[in-house]
Amino acid sequence: MTSPRRIVVAPDSFKGTISAADTAVAIAEGWVRTSPADRFTLRPMADGGEGTLDAFEKAVPGAQRMTVRVTGPAGLPVTSSWLKLPPMDELPGGTGVVELANTSGIELLGDERRGTDASTLGFGQAIAAALAAGVSRIVVGIGSSSSTDGGIGMLTALGARFLNDFEASIAPGAVGLDEVHSVDLTALKPLPAGGVTVLTDVTNPLTGPEGAARIFGPQKGLDDEQIARADAGLGRLAAALDAEDLAERPGAGAAGGTGFGLLVWGAELVPGSAAIADLTELAGDIATADIVVTGEGRYDGQSEAGKAPAHVAQLARAAGVPVQIVAGAIDADTSSFAGAVSLTELAGSSEAALADPARWLRDAGERLAR
Repeated sequence: MTSPRRIVVAPDSFKGTISAADTAVAIAEGWVRTSPADRFTLRPMADGGEGTLDAFEKAVPGAQRMTVRVTGPAGLPVTSSWLKLPPMDELPGGTGVVELANTSGIELLGDERRGTDASTLGFGQAIAAALAAGVSRIVVGIGSSSSTDGGIGMLTALGARFLNDFEASIAPGAVGLDEVHSVDLTALKPLPAGGVTVLTDVTNPLTGPEGAARIFGPQKGLDDEQIARADAGLGRLAAALDAEDLAERPGAGAAGGTGFGLLVWGAELVPGSAAIADLTELAGDIATADIVVTGEGRYDGQSEAGKAPAHVAQLARAAGVPVQIVAGAIDADTSSFAGAVSLTELAGSSEAALADPARWLRDAGERLAR
């Protein structure tokens, strides 16, 4: 009789479709149709984008959701939340975890895209709420952004002033970058004693061919002319802050330049998927596994650049454990995986896969278990 296998299921969310936690459950439910004796460890992942709060909440006992009302990316109020982690000896006020995705994220806009005027103001307001609550450290996830504002909305909420030639405040969003003449940081809130750690999944600089506007602008609704203007505006912002050196840092272009804004504040950027894997002690689970399954909405050329499935696969291969992948769509070589399933191919179309992702994730789990 074959011994039960130990399966670690560690997917990212299928952004805007199904959460990482529900994805892991669906894969396991399908798997047991084929192999009911196998045992599962579910470790929902994130890389700083959608699902970051969920990953921390699941991993840290005593984590508490804190509701906050902020200005959403379209300028309208939205109800959001941040996470307060329990105090530690070196962090008596605890840690605040803030997610850009649920305060200023692209999913909050639905099918609408507001590439020129979407703002990170709400993200900054949630950070300010965590500071006001007295946390000793802040961790922020900045994936899934809707804007290309260089973080000016966030910094404005924290006390900075961005001024035009007439010493008036500039407009929100990328369009405001056209007007930047000077910046006043005298009222900018200080970092908490334990600092600010930024979880990001990209390494792009602020400007240039690989910068925030040119690489990520199209998915946020910017056309070619608007991309060129936003790129120039981001350069103008860096010059006004006398921070051209920070603009070249890996990750400065993350979240439409919000990575740059956080660097200006004094934050530290780290790979998001690695930080969350460390928090959840994923490597230890993988070391005792027979198979690892990971996944995300689209597996493509960007997936290897810091995305959660790439880090999960790296940990599995380092431990000598076969790793499989499930994705909504696959547009990259998967020959290094022990198995790969595209929900679009299973369902027959992307529309069918999106209509009922849990169903097709179960089917994917059933197929991978064979």
